[in-house]
Amino acid sequence: MADLQRAAELLLGWDNILILSHRSPDGDTLGSASALSRALIALGKSVQFRCADEIPEKFAYMFSGVRFGDFEPEKIVSVDVADKALLGTLEPLGEKVDLAIDHHATHRFFAKETWVDGKAAAACQLIAKLIPALGAEITPEIADCLYTGISTDTGCFKYPNATPETYRIAADLIECGAHAADINRVMFDTKSRAAIELLKRVYSDMEFYCDGRCAVLCLTKAMIAETGAKEGDLDGVAAIVRQVEGVQFGITIRERGENEYKVSLRATEPADAAAVCAQFGGGGHKGAAGCTFFTTLEEAKTRIIAACGDALHLQ
Repeated sequence: MADLQRAAELLLGWDNILILSHRSPDGDTLGSASALSRALIALGKSVQFRCADEIPEKFAYMFSGVRFGDFEPEKIVSVDVADKALLGTLEPLGEKVDLAIDHHATHRFFAKETWVDGKAAAACQLIAKLIPALGAEITPEIADCLYTGISTDTGCFKYPNATPETYRIAADLIECGAHAADINRVMFDTKSRAAIELLKRVYSDMEFYCDGRCAVLCLTKAMIAETGAKEGDLDGVAAIVRQVEGVQFGITIRERGENEYKVSLRATEPADAAAVCAQFGGGGHKGAAGCTFFTTLEEAKTRIIAACGDALHLQ
């Protein structure tokens, strides 16, 4: 298992580096990739970036002005990827990853070397420590990327994964020039008309089980198409089901393909989302985890609700 110093040593000795983010990219995987890319390029490294899915428009600013190289990668680094399956169509590259940097305690090891800190609130929290260790400067542009990842993975610092160290790192990033207020407004307070239409459907279709302790919403391809919602409009929807008073498990089931449904599970203590998702080959954190079912929507819904109900009875 690698640590901060080992990760820095490896990166300093490499050139022609490909950085990978997980599919359905969020602020943390993109913030980690963009910040690390900027730092390595500033050190004279040649860097490429790849993600199986398109970068949502609201995150595009993190890659503005970044000059990626055109070369055959010699080394591959993944950021915020807990399982090579999360690379989506890029999963074959998972076998070739030289260094994985992640903050999921349920990380399934796939890289030649791995730096995992399950206590970190976000992968960007690790990258914020790695960049100075590389001898690179955290510029305002890098600070914006890192702050975005930390803010989005902590729900704007509302989630219990935000530790004192998380707040200290965020404060340091603001001192480095991160536009915290602007980022928080865009990430949490700004929604497109399509997102509002989708939320109207979500609220009206939400279902409750286990005496109101389990809330479920389903996002089908038809629903997304009808509202005109884009990938970025779906960000944050999974947190809505946990906001209902009395709900301990918030379940969002999204149709990904034919008989393929991605479950995003959110939990309020003492409920454990990671423990439930682990039963189905998934993982994540106690407060937020995920898994995938290759079956019908009704079957996926029945199985995840039953597992959440069993977990609630054990409390």
